[in-house]
Amino acid sequence: MFQTEQGPNKIRNVGGPHNLGDPEDRTLRRVEKEVLIPKIMRERAKTEKCVDAVKAFESCCKDNNIFMVFKCRDQNNALKSCLEEWYQNEQFQNECKEIYLQERSEFRRTGLSKKKRQAMEAEKK
Repeated sequence: MFQTEQGPNKIRNVGGPHNLGDPEDRTLRRVEKEVLIPKIMRERAKTEKCVDAVKAFESCCKDNNIFMVFKCRDQNNALKSCLEEWYQNEQFQNECKEIYLQERSEFRRTGLSKKKRQAMEAEKK
């Protein structure tokens, strides 16, 4: 059963198979909403949605070294525009939220972080 343990200056989730919280709990803390889910959104937008804009900006920066601030404004604006479009997309936000909730649930169920699970899978191969 999910419980909350309160100690000096902190609230900690306990319960679940590894005492890390209920794997089926779908409530989000403030840090998850404002930091962790937007991080997933940023990473996915850069690697899946705005690939061409990222490549153009990186290429411009490499080609122009210290002058990149002046010469790569158009590429930077295009990248910002693309990222902003995806950050505002409600369906994309919900997808990223679901990804986060699945990862958190798996962590609470197994007690292993995503990195550790991936390392264990790599060792098996």
